[in-house]
Amino acid sequence: MKPHIAISIGDPAGVGAEVALKALTDPELAQLARWSLIADHAALNAAGRIADIDPAGLPCTIVATGDLAEDHPIAFGQLRAEYGLAAIGYVRRAVAMCMSGEAHAMVTAPLNKEAVTLSGRAFTGHTEYIADLTGATESRMLLVSEKLSTVHVSTHIPLEQACRLETSRILRTLELGHEALTLMLQRPPRIGVCGLNPHAGEHGLFGAQDHEIIAPAIAQARSLGMECSGPWPPDTIFVRGLRGEFDLIVAMYHDQGHIPMKLIDFADTVNVSLGTPILRTSVDHGTAFDIAGRNLADATNMKAAMRLAARMAGGKLATAARSTAASATAGGVR
Repeated sequence: MKPHIAISIGDPAGVGAEVALKALTDPELAQLARWSLIADHAALNAAGRIADIDPAGLPCTIVATGDLAEDHPIAFGQLRAEYGLAAIGYVRRAVAMCMSGEAHAMVTAPLNKEAVTLSGRAFTGHTEYIADLTGATESRMLLVSEKLSTVHVSTHIPLEQACRLETSRILRTLELGHEALTLMLQRPPRIGVCGLNPHAGEHGLFGAQDHEIIAPAIAQARSLGMECSGPWPPDTIFVRGLRGEFDLIVAMYHDQGHIPMKLIDFADTVNVSLGTPILRTSVDHGTAFDIAGRNLADATNMKAAMRLAARMAGGKLATAARSTAASATAGGVR
């Protein structure tokens, strides 16, 4: 059975609808799953006109939320509260489909945090919002590419706050990353852990967090059977990962992980939410208001996010099928 995957198109004024439509014109990608576009007809039709793609002719189901009137003229590249609300509505509908079992995973196109905030809603990002909708008490952001993966201890918080590390949070990040990479690789990953300070603290010379907070988390993870090491100097650990020493790197904060990952493989790096009860992947770029509505958006990253969602959802379905078959076989044995 092909997985059913919901795609939320993001901010109507951005490039989300355009890259989603372009991705679905790829016949190889289209056959990987049953796709549903969560959107408004106004946004899809506007993107379809500029990309010369008829949304109705694509191999997908369109689930219209009705947040925008069908004849609404989309103002590409403009920051508007109503677009922030619409984008949140698409995410909420996709999450509901996943929670009910109607969809097996979701893919998110970029929304604009400022547009959402203009609507009067406190919002820090997709990962945190989905965790709230699903009742998850914690969540993490994982960046995945064919070359390397990185999971973050913290993401969308001020740097000053991110530096207030906790051993328990680092350990939980290690556990979530280990679980996700084991599913993707079909083997336990080799994990390298970043230090917080230059040179991982240089034995306390540049800070105590590395040996007082990070190192105990690594020791606990090893006692649980994980293959992990560190804390390593943040300025060299990603080079070591690219050379094959690590499958997964644990970054202490947003930019420590995002900057090298975007340099390593910007086009094909996919954002995956961990710690929630649903599968969610996302593009790793923004709304690109500067090129929205000009038919210039590249769908490469959206295709990568859709492929990974199909792969992960298909893997879960296959695992569930094997478990059901094993139970039936065991039940027939006397």
